[in-house]
Amino acid sequence: MADKKQLRTIDTPFVALGPSGVAIRDRLGHLTPEDEKVLRLVGEHQGRLASLDLKARCQAGHDHDNDAWAARKRDLTEQSSSRIAGAITKATHDQYGLARRSLMAHIQNLEAGIRTLRHRLSLPIGEKGSKRAPGGYRSKGEWFHKSRRLATLEHRLEVARDDWTSGRVRVVRGGRRLLKNRHNLAAAQLTEQQWRQRWEAERWFLAADGESGKRFGNETIRVTPEGEVSIKLPAPLAHHANAQHGRYVLASKVAFAHRGDEWRDRIDANRAVAYRIHLDVARGRWYLTASWTRPVVQTIPLAAARAEGMVGVDTNADHFAAYLLDQHGNPISDPRRFYYDLSGSADHRDAQVRHALTQLLHWTNQAGAKAIGIENLDFAAEKTREKHGRKKRFRQLISGMPTGKLKARIVSMAAEHGIAIVAVDPAYTSMWGDEHWRKPLTSKTRNMTRHDAASVAIGRRALGHPIRRRTAPPHDDQSDRREHRNVQADRGVRGREETRPRIPGPRTRSVSPDAERTRETRTSKTVRDVRSDQAWVQDSLLITD
Repeated sequence: MADKKQLRTIDTPFVALGPSGVAIRDRLGHLTPEDEKVLRLVGEHQGRLASLDLKARCQAGHDHDNDAWAARKRDLTEQSSSRIAGAITKATHDQYGLARRSLMAHIQNLEAGIRTLRHRLSLPIGEKGSKRAPGGYRSKGEWFHKSRRLATLEHRLEVARDDWTSGRVRVVRGGRRLLKNRHNLAAAQLTEQQWRQRWEAERWFLAADGESGKRFGNETIRVTPEGEVSIKLPAPLAHHANAQHGRYVLASKVAFAHRGDEWRDRIDANRAVAYRIHLDVARGRWYLTASWTRPVVQTIPLAAARAEGMVGVDTNADHFAAYLLDQHGNPISDPRRFYYDLSGSADHRDAQVRHALTQLLHWTNQAGAKAIGIENLDFAAEKTREKHGRKKRFRQLISGMPTGKLKARIVSMAAEHGIAIVAVDPAYTSMWGDEHWRKPLTSKTRNMTRHDAASVAIGRRALGHPIRRRTAPPHDDQSDRREHRNVQADRGVRGREETRPRIPGPRTRSVSPDAERTRETRTSKTVRDVRSDQAWVQDSLLITD
């Protein structure tokens, strides 16, 4: 084990906050050709306004203020409505803020890579590294190529810092990945027409923010309790209305199967509900998404989450490794594994993660635990080529793990099952779990993996116990004669460090069978310390005589 002086500080476990919002979706089926035409016209018109507003916001940079925001909204109101203009400007503000946060993350990633390159280039060629610091490069050729890469990263960092200072962001409405697919349609398995349809659909804007106090919680996109959907058309398209007050009523009706009762309670009380309509070009289907905020679920105290044990979960590239522990940190039963496949499309990966989490939560409820301990993973600074060098498969592994989506999924899904999520520091859990728990828990009927042992370590850290097991009893040639117990006990339990009960035998004839079996009742082996007031010893001597 590494020296304790070299170990980094381990953060204290904490109970993760519950979800702050809800989103549900249903399909808009049986739309007429006129319905689809109106939806496309509205999406194109408002999408064009959103693009112009985003351009204006990006050009303003740091000079933007509330007055500039109000001016942008006034310009949009003339071509749509006040509510649509408010939704567009708010979406633009959120997109600009996301781009700024992504730029800062990019700068930090470049700085980490440059530090690693400079360190390795400063070492002699062929010098071996350690577990904590990489060594020098293997050859002069590799050293030369890495020196060129250092110059490239330094240039990128300089450009990124200039963008951060000036307030410039680089945003693509419709997605940068889809934009790049246009230059390589064969690799994306798309024709030019298919790509164009997806590109236009992604750039449409068919969304409306909710308003409390308005009828059914939204004035622009209104959904009645019976599922009727109507849209307030912008001023230039008002002639397409088929209902009063410039509204267009769709022929399709929605019925939210998931959280439908909760949604219906909100719109009956005229509480705010935001809606978004979008087209899935690949499937040729229209969908309506409803979302709303709710007060953050108050987390239970950490002590209450630990009261009924814990399920430790180790996140891996293809499965969750879980182990049930009691409140004292003792592993119970056998390890469980919940597999998923992260290959294929984003929807397939998301469905796989949700299915595995559902199985995990159901098993946790069946086991009687009320909390799950999971690592607070964040690989944002660990994906660089420079940190892991030639370990390409490992870089692909950690890059493919859906850590961000997993956090959001498990917190929201666990809240519905009444299960608390305890986040722990991931430092040394795999290494110490493998060292202290893999071999002791392996048996003829139980096959322990490194990941299973890590789940035990995570669960013990979430419970507030040290990861290391109790040490084994001393050898027979020592004075204690294997008297120390190996069972796990809480640090506050009285007698946890005392000896196991002893049965009188050849080596314990000086101890009364009725005496309390603790270290304090043992008679010393030296004549000086023998107490003469033990009547039962004297009686036994008389009988012998």
